Amino acid sequence: MQKVRLLVSGRVQGVGFRYFVQRHAQSYGLTGSVKNLDNGLVEIYVQGESDTINQFLATIIKGDGRFIKVDDYSCKAVPIVPDEKRFSCQYY
Repeated sequence: MQKVRLLVSGRVQGVGFRYFVQRHAQSYGLTGSVKNLDNGLVEIYVQGESDTINQFLATIIKGDGRFIKVDDYSCKAVPIVPDEKRFSCQYY
């Protein structure tokens, strides 16, 4: 089990990216959150098994083939949140 913080840049705001991320995180059984930042980046916290997180990451980096385009991302390990139960979209 691990938890990571992702910062994603590209065409990721105003194109449904948060809901795209939430849908895929839930389909992989991951927990955490996603939110837009004022600087145009999107911040994602995701918790689960390492292999599953890697599969999730590959999916969101690929985008939706239409509107979403990820140009770059950074990934950093953060402390696990015990008993975290769901993945949510957060707002400013």
